[in-house]
Amino acid sequence: MTAQTILPIDRQAVIDLSQAKGEPEWMTTLRVEALELAGTLELPVLEKTRIDRWEVSSYGTHKSAAPLASIQELPESLQALAAGNNVIIQRNSASVYHKVADELAAQGVIFTDLESALQSHGDIVKKHFMSVVAKDENKVTALHAALWSGGVFLYVPRNVNVEVPLQALFVTDDSEANFVPHVLIVAEENSSVTYVENFESIGSSRNMVQNGVVEVIVKSGATVNVASIHALGAHVTDLTYRRSIVENDATVNFVVGEMNSGNSMSDTTAILKGNGSNSDTKVICVGSDEQKLNITTRAVHFGKVSNSDMITRAVMRDGATAIINGITKIEKGATGCNGQQTEKVLMLSPKARGDANPILLIDEDDVKAGHAASVGQVNPEQVHYLMSRGITKAEAQRLIIYGFLAPVVSEVPIAVIEEELQRTVERKLGQ
Repeated sequence: MTAQTILPIDRQAVIDLSQAKGEPEWMTTLRVEALELAGTLELPVLEKTRIDRWEVSSYGTHKSAAPLASIQELPESLQALAAGNNVIIQRNSASVYHKVADELAAQGVIFTDLESALQSHGDIVKKHFMSVVAKDENKVTALHAALWSGGVFLYVPRNVNVEVPLQALFVTDDSEANFVPHVLIVAEENSSVTYVENFESIGSSRNMVQNGVVEVIVKSGATVNVASIHALGAHVTDLTYRRSIVENDATVNFVVGEMNSGNSMSDTTAILKGNGSNSDTKVICVGSDEQKLNITTRAVHFGKVSNSDMITRAVMRDGATAIINGITKIEKGATGCNGQQTEKVLMLSPKARGDANPILLIDEDDVKAGHAASVGQVNPEQVHYLMSRGITKAEAQRLIIYGFLAPVVSEVPIAVIEEELQRTVERKLGQ
């Protein structure tokens, strides 16, 4: 079987794509090598999930898009997601709007689309691109490296604290367009930044794949907060890797909302490389209809006295199924570590199913590690208590569900996006 019959693009088309974008030779070479790897690698093997039965080959073609004069040209439903002073908007992987405050540029902060950064800051991009998520990990990551288009580059210099959140909005309204964005965040020593991204789709003409990667490099003493909310339609299969390398005394915090309507796989991993490094990952997901979800959170401890905390809350209705994995890995020599995780699944209908899988892999004695997991339905005693206070049954159930999700929803760093996430939850729950 030839590469052309099993891959969505051939070698020459990759070369033509790279040259048409004016990319440096090293990126063209990387794309070609990744495509060749994709022809030899397998799809990721997921717990109780046959991803090979999903629509994972519907990659589109690179397309340009007209720039927006203002965010008012967006559909009204999306304008609230791009209302800040530091915003990048991409439509079908093409950058259409870019607004950055002058004071950030004066501090040396770089916040731009990745394709522009490849031209103007190529040395930094080359050093870090596909350094956290390896292109040879599996077929999905290899195809991402070969086909990536669009994305964000965020660079924070040493000792710079960015106090306002930076936002990115990724919109797809053409299912024949490529949707493979790459986000690269580099925070130098003792810096801090908050990055918020939203993924939205409009229309549903044919099936498509979103194959996205977020790489976060957190240098010593730095803090990076990442909020990632995906609300793509039922025609989009979402495959996303979010991964961070955290050095000495540095911190990464993830807040993830998996609000898609189609089949979704996500892997959010913190690699605690440095001594005293920290990670906190909070994830919510809501499944509906016949949707299939496979959600993994992971912390890998290499540094001494490193700390990780992971919380995942899932609500499943109709015939949706979810596999929720929490993995804490403490390597030999990572003494004094503390790794904690909690996975909870709430099922709202008899056909819905959720599996919570807490996994502890401990290769060191002098550590603390713990987990908690639960799967069940809405507690009837809680419903009864609220109804005894004059609240209707439907409203009582709604309050219990939102209380269940609140520890994650409340962590979204921008109020209007938190409110939009709340509305998305309501829509997915049919309320």
